[in-house]
Amino acid sequence: MILRNVIFSNQLYTRTLVCHFPMSQNSSKNVAVIGAGSAGLVAARELQREGHRVVVFERENQLGGTWVYTPDTESDPVGIDPNREIVHSSLYSSLRVNLPREVMGFGDYPFVAKKKPGRDPRRYPSHGEVLEYLNDFAVDFGIIGVVRFGMEVGFVGKMENGKWKVSCRKRENDDLFANEEYDAVVICNGHYTEPRIADIPGIEVWPGKQIHSHNYRVPDPFRDQVVVLIGGAASATDLSREIAEVAKEVHISSRSATSGVPMKLPGYDNIWLHDMIEAVGSDGGVNFQDGSKILADIILHCTGYKYHFPFLETNGIVTVDDNRVGPLYKHVFPPAFAPSLSFVGLPWKVIPFFLCELQSKWIAGVLSGRISLPSKEDMNADIEAFYSSMAASCIPKRYTHNMDDSQFDYDDWLAAQCGSTPFEEWRKQMYLISRKNKRILPETYRDEWDDDDLIIQAHEDFVKYIPELAQEQKLSR
Repeated sequence: MILRNVIFSNQLYTRTLVCHFPMSQNSSKNVAVIGAGSAGLVAARELQREGHRVVVFERENQLGGTWVYTPDTESDPVGIDPNREIVHSSLYSSLRVNLPREVMGFGDYPFVAKKKPGRDPRRYPSHGEVLEYLNDFAVDFGIIGVVRFGMEVGFVGKMENGKWKVSCRKRENDDLFANEEYDAVVICNGHYTEPRIADIPGIEVWPGKQIHSHNYRVPDPFRDQVVVLIGGAASATDLSREIAEVAKEVHISSRSATSGVPMKLPGYDNIWLHDMIEAVGSDGGVNFQDGSKILADIILHCTGYKYHFPFLETNGIVTVDDNRVGPLYKHVFPPAFAPSLSFVGLPWKVIPFFLCELQSKWIAGVLSGRISLPSKEDMNADIEAFYSSMAASCIPKRYTHNMDDSQFDYDDWLAAQCGSTPFEEWRKQMYLISRKNKRILPETYRDEWDDDDLIIQAHEDFVKYIPELAQEQKLSR
């Protein structure tokens, strides 16, 4: 076990970083990690901790993945043109996280507020603060040195010799591909880039504009417009309120929006709630299943994203079918290629950083031989049982990776496989309280809360990694 202390500039915090499970040289693998967002960074760290040799391929010129904000949007505002120039990030300018920072951080690298110019100390900070946190993480664990920036992966496929071929190119040189071989590939390319679009009868003759939330940045283009917003998740909640400040009207269409009768959103004069869209027409009309109709200028799709791996060639063994990536054992390993091919970060409605950390620990340990997988037959049987249970419960395929409350059991299972600390009770309770407040107080939950006792518990836990927090806690009491 190797301990080292890192002192952060402009902040008198000392973090204790721990390297676990030193390995013999012959168990080390050459591993390619696709993507340098939160999943790719923590995957790289865990692989290095386990003694593997890692190269991270990142198509952009900086790390952070979807947490890198850009005002740029795609040429196709709904994101369905395959020839469009891809913009990776889906962030809008005003975005603040919807999880408390105590919950959001990696298990042994707390996401604490920094006393440093330009940082956002709020409990639910802006996207820029998350990017700063990820940059700190990459620096403190020496990950930046293994990232190849500006390298777009065009092909990943298994070779006859059992290794994986990775073809990549510098983005500014479209004709020059470099081919390399790796013992294993870990795919961490995120799932917030390829938009899902609502299927709307009559949309081919409807004269208005359409945009997916992936290409939303600021509300100005919606000024004085009548906007129909489709969706009921976090982005729909945020954007409907923001757009309503400049739009003439905002009409939210969602499965859970109403009980069959259109109604105004309490506290707003220009936001209405409707059932799902029944059809649209050439007159600009939008007809809802609740029987109402409005004339709209813009339809904004807050309808989520598709999993997309255009570089991966598995001869049809690993597929994306109605947004089910499979077959995957525990959302990570395709049995036919395990353990040399794996995925990190597919589950949604989860605490993402913590889950990605545990998945990465598992992958790293399996690749080194420290952790064993079941046989391929047993993994396939587990997958079939999971799919059958979904079908018996009438759960659509597209919800295969939707975890919600089951994430706690999943995380604890992963922790047990890795010999890691299980999900802390305070983190679970804080997540559940935050989720409840987000539902009942969507406008204020980021700035008002009543779980200070859990914050104290979290910081008592964080003292293991930031000893100076103990003194701050004494001074605050």
